[in-house]
Amino acid sequence: MVRQAGFGGGCHWCTEAVFSSLKGVLSVQQGWIASTGADRSFSEGVIVEFDDDIISFATLIAIHLHTHSSTSQHSMRDKYRSAIYIFDDKDAELAKEAIQSLQPEFDKPIITEVLPYNEFTSSREELLDYYFNDPQKPFCELYINPKLKLIMERFSMIADTDKLRHLKQL
Repeated sequence: MVRQAGFGGGCHWCTEAVFSSLKGVLSVQQGWIASTGADRSFSEGVIVEFDDDIISFATLIAIHLHTHSSTSQHSMRDKYRSAIYIFDDKDAELAKEAIQSLQPEFDKPIITEVLPYNEFTSSREELLDYYFNDPQKPFCELYINPKLKLIMERFSMIADTDKLRHLKQL
């Protein structure tokens, strides 16, 4: 079944590369996501369309929590809100349960919020698919490659090894 979820927490170039490297992810839209209420300002994030028969929502959440600073209340949280944006009310409970079940894997409390999706603005065309257009950029090597290596090590069963084969050479 095809589903959607939004994720924010770090640079959207990084987040886009993380989710684009997974089996079962059909598309990743990179840009800024807004929720409602106190979280109605835009923050960097991605919208992920995925096939729930191949990769579960819970697995996406686990990958998200492990590939950004999900326990850090740093000074850039307005720009990089740590969040899971839901498109369906039933997903809110699933997301909260997934976070709770993953908490023992972290030394500090997870700060990632589960928020209703409200609005999205896409990044400029030249910034889309940032990593896979040129993975040798210094930013990519410094910030994105370690996240993708973590996926290859910890989530290898769901990693798209065709997309990530260049990491084996590093």
